[in-house]
Amino acid sequence: MANNYETLVLLSPELAEEDRKGILTSLTDIVDREGGSMVETDDWGMRQLAYPVEKQTRGYYVRLVYDAPGALVAELERNIRITDGIFKFMTVKLAA
Repeated sequence: MANNYETLVLLSPELAEEDRKGILTSLTDIVDREGGSMVETDDWGMRQLAYPVEKQTRGYYVRLVYDAPGALVAELERNIRITDGIFKFMTVKLAA
């Protein structure tokens, strides 16, 4: 049973555009590989942060929406944690 999930990712403002795209491509590849399907990739762009994160006052936000089994979310978050350039992330299960 696949559910809808949304993961909001905060990327370092110091990443070059091709590095950002590489990180996002690897995340969407994980979703595809683990049996999920991407619904939407919403690029929010550079935003001012409410408080400094790793001494940065700005960050680059990207919202990923996907259908996936629960095990995929654990694998995606595991990869996010070990990826350099990602400051923070949050995953929520969307209402059906």
